[in-house]
Amino acid sequence: MNSSSSANDFEATAAPTAPYGQTFDCQPSLTDRQVADFCREGYLILPSVVPDDINQMVVDYLDSVDDPVRQGTEPTPIMKQPWFVEGVLKNPQAVGAVRSLLGRNITLPVIISNHRGSLPNHSSGGWHRDGGTIYTHRLDYLQVFYYPEQCTPEMGPTEVLPGSHFLRAKANMMAHYGKIDRTVSTAAPAGSIFLTVYGIWHRRTRATVGPTGRSKFRNLLKYNYWRTTEPTRDWIIDPQFDFNSFHFITSTGVYFEQFQNAFDAAHLFCWLCGIGDQFQRLGGQCWPITSTVRDGTNQMGIPPALRTGSTED
Repeated sequence: MNSSSSANDFEATAAPTAPYGQTFDCQPSLTDRQVADFCREGYLILPSVVPDDINQMVVDYLDSVDDPVRQGTEPTPIMKQPWFVEGVLKNPQAVGAVRSLLGRNITLPVIISNHRGSLPNHSSGGWHRDGGTIYTHRLDYLQVFYYPEQCTPEMGPTEVLPGSHFLRAKANMMAHYGKIDRTVSTAAPAGSIFLTVYGIWHRRTRATVGPTGRSKFRNLLKYNYWRTTEPTRDWIIDPQFDFNSFHFITSTGVYFEQFQNAFDAAHLFCWLCGIGDQFQRLGGQCWPITSTVRDGTNQMGIPPALRTGSTED
């Protein structure tokens, strides 16, 4: 495929059906620390994991189809292209992380959205959670984003507020915020994928430049993977990792009631381990708000399965 590819070229090579919602499995790739980091921050960026040839075919597809639904907000039929399913949706580095967080037999998406922004665009988007967000300490699905072309800081990348997946606010009380301290830009090279908890605060930033790549737009594909099994700690386990000293308080903890985000992140981590029933809030200098214990001491309130010297799975 090349930049002159037409819609008919893609139709001719498409599979008769797409694997919408089908389950698949792979090996997990995240460690205890990386899973705990995700619970705390609410996002994970994987730079340049999709090969350049796949990225180019994705951009060609998005630019070649005249149907405004497919070209614009929902190019879901791209899942009929086997190279897209294998190269993007089943990309080994990306789905290894997804598998670590959602367990075995995860589902492929059923909808592909595209935040296809014009370049330049001198107005930034408003802070928001995506529609359908619920407040929960479960992780039954992941919101995943993919840049098929490089997105520089000047092209209006999405920015996220770390830890905000537990920060409660009504939509009409979020949108008026402008710049927020301690946010993170997702500006990244072509082929980058980032995973988020669905309810994380995010927005598109201003695009101050015109097109720099093949497309005249900033394309950002978005889709969900879903859990089908009960949670259990079956990612890459590090026997040396000390949960007593892991710092569950994110840099944006200043936006929460004191230490609240640490409790929320630790609760989510326990749920992912399959020990949600062991999580407790004792108050005082208890786990997980005190990460300065010494000499392998177990904090008060740390779940039995996470204690130093525990033999539980």
